[in-house]
Amino acid sequence: MDYQNMSEVDIAYQLLSDAGETKNYRDLIVDVIDKKKRPVQSLSAAISEVYTLINMDSRFHYAGDGQWGLTKWLPPEVKRSHGSRSGTSKTQAKATISRKKKLESIQE
Repeated sequence: MDYQNMSEVDIAYQLLSDAGETKNYRDLIVDVIDKKKRPVQSLSAAISEVYTLINMDSRFHYAGDGQWGLTKWLPPEVKRSHGSRSGTSKTQAKATISRKKKLESIQE
């Protein structure tokens, strides 16, 4: 596979697809950086950048405890739970705050 011509987020998707199971975000991102073979001046900045891309891509699902998987692995009822019901916006707000805190901890 020609990883050098793929985006980091597509490499992450491919790595998770090949693994068939969740991976710790740090291990996943380091694998992405290794596959991309792009010079990295700051590992923490590179991790932060790739983590942000994965976090914003709906193909990925945060499984908890630093583990990321693919949304396609989720049962249909979990995928549909992202609707616009009143409790969902509170849940999404908590998830956003949690992601921001995790991102900040990565950068430290």
